[in-house]
Amino acid sequence: MPYKSLCIWLLVLLCICQPSFADAAEGLEDFEEVGLTELYGDEELVSIATGSKKPVYKAPAIASVITAQQIAEMGARNINEVLETVPGLHVGLSAINRLDSVYSIRGIHTGFNPQVLLLLNGIPFGPPLTGSHPTLFRMPVTSISRIEVIRGPGSAIYGADAYAGVINIITKDANELESEVGARYGSFDSQDVWLQHNGDLGGWKIGGSFEYQTSDGDSDRRISSDYQTVLLEEGKIPGTNYSLAPGSLNTDYEVYNAMLNAEKGNFNLRLWNWHLNKAGVGAGGSLALDPVGYQDESIYLIDATYNNDSFAPDWSLNFSLNYLYQESDIYLVLNPPGTYPDISQPGLFPFPDGVIGNPSGTSQQTGVELSTSYTGFSGHRLRLSGGSRYYHQDTDEIKNFGYGTNPGTMTDVSDTAYVSVPDKHRALFYLSLQDEWQLAPDWEFTGGLRFDNYSDFGNTLNPRLALVWSTRHNLTTKLLYGRAFRAPSFQELYATQNPVTLGNSELEPETIDTAELAFDYRPTYSLQTVLNLYLYRANGLIEYVSNGDGTKTAQNIRDQEGYGFELEANWDATDKLRLSANYSWQYSVDCDSDKRVSDAPGQQVFISSNWNFLPNWRLYSQLNWIASRHRSDSDTREKVDDYLLVDLSLQRTQIFKRLTVKLSVRNLFDEDAYEPSDGDKISDDYPLEGRSLWCELSYRF
Repeated sequence: MPYKSLCIWLLVLLCICQPSFADAAEGLEDFEEVGLTELYGDEELVSIATGSKKPVYKAPAIASVITAQQIAEMGARNINEVLETVPGLHVGLSAINRLDSVYSIRGIHTGFNPQVLLLLNGIPFGPPLTGSHPTLFRMPVTSISRIEVIRGPGSAIYGADAYAGVINIITKDANELESEVGARYGSFDSQDVWLQHNGDLGGWKIGGSFEYQTSDGDSDRRISSDYQTVLLEEGKIPGTNYSLAPGSLNTDYEVYNAMLNAEKGNFNLRLWNWHLNKAGVGAGGSLALDPVGYQDESIYLIDATYNNDSFAPDWSLNFSLNYLYQESDIYLVLNPPGTYPDISQPGLFPFPDGVIGNPSGTSQQTGVELSTSYTGFSGHRLRLSGGSRYYHQDTDEIKNFGYGTNPGTMTDVSDTAYVSVPDKHRALFYLSLQDEWQLAPDWEFTGGLRFDNYSDFGNTLNPRLALVWSTRHNLTTKLLYGRAFRAPSFQELYATQNPVTLGNSELEPETIDTAELAFDYRPTYSLQTVLNLYLYRANGLIEYVSNGDGTKTAQNIRDQEGYGFELEANWDATDKLRLSANYSWQYSVDCDSDKRVSDAPGQQVFISSNWNFLPNWRLYSQLNWIASRHRSDSDTREKVDDYLLVDLSLQRTQIFKRLTVKLSVRNLFDEDAYEPSDGDKISDDYPLEGRSLWCELSYRF
């Protein structure tokens, strides 16, 4: 751990805190007279745990909420920077999938990261092709109202993929979309622009937002060798002696994010479009450097809801109808120009433009859900929910290698047996029942069960049990159990002509059983402490297993066990200073080998201070330490280096009453930080961005 950086940060923090100790002592003396209103009156409400709003401390799950105000104060630009503040959650990089974001929760993740369910306003938007979030998904944050996170299983409410956790991005409604325009400029020629506005039209409240982000990426993120280097060293491409390594990772991006929200009475209509334009493909599609390749991705989502909390005496009714359309176009130079063998026939062939794959396609999802709650039984809140979702994936592909092509010549293999993944569809029907039972004034029991029927792999049944005990007026205890599952993706099931990863139609769903014990203790009105203990067993984890020829096939290859804890503290040291910290520790092992799970952090520390040191002036600082990451058994490299990142954000608000100026620094000490790579193909770990500087202006009108 870089102790110099930590000591400097703590010294600054100590100077800030010095005036607050007398206030804290006074708070301890007065605490016996503090009531529930003072302790919990401003508690954030969370709906992700049960489908109905509850204070976080009473929710029957381990939940976190990050509000729009907190996001703005920390200077975050995208959701990944926000999620890294959540205990037990680390945002890493995929070792095998173009440096895509990986949300590792409690040591559970794989390279394509489908074990975490990502929602927008409660609606899943990941493509069935991968079963995860959209590849290279990067979402700006100025249109976000809050982000709710569950660490632990959520399949009893949300079904598939709510496995290690659930992340629900809740966007601003029409009333929250205050009229504002803003711009930000930063390192690596990065530019952000946003605009949001609201108004009334024909009795409807209308709000809209538009966000744009672009960056060239940090060209100093370099690797010394790649898969092309390995092939050359092993003599597997005798006709070529050329590699692009050493070279820079391809990390440029351009993102558009637009939303429209219309509300009237119990009706709400949301439209969302997210577009990724020719984003860089990281270390390359085959882990050979590719400065030419790109990914285009567009998502269109329309969501209509009807919510009536007093539909009838003791009854509430919620209805949702949504349609999602996604299209992608990916251009990959899998190997640079040269002469190569081809799997379709013996011999060497010239590839003057390189070995190229150009997969594209569309995905459509239609979902409908009806849920109702009944409170007519004393002490009970019953929730019944049912719905269906239909998935359809169309794939197209142009390539110059493999079966169905003349090697070196671009050939359209769409709608043939030679396409990487054929067109597929899937139908899902589900039914869930939940009872929130007030056993006694201080005891609440939540029991739930969800049944899912899939047209392609069968049925699953997932229960949850939760007991929440108000042990004292300042202590809440939770005992939780849940089961969750993860559905195999179309790519894992059906990929046949992919040059890197192949499918397996015999796959079964992954399953996990988790038990948790949590304590929320508030020794004073200004101090909250939370301790979460957990253990789990995951069965049938799907990973890609090497075939010995450069390809890998999906297999239910591994079971995993783990346990750990998360410790959180939030202290309002004064009315001007808030300090937050969390420490996470996890121990996860492969059940067969009893070896530690690779790449996931065994320890994480996050510390932040939020100091309103003068009227309309705010200084936010944060420290993030990632440590104790292990290699896989087959990886003989030295252990992954720990790293510590420090960020600062200085904000001045209400200049001329409407203008805000913000200056931010990320990776203040220019730490050399790395995320694990695939040691078989890339010998170096992936470097993260170096120090970056940002200047932001926003104006409300």
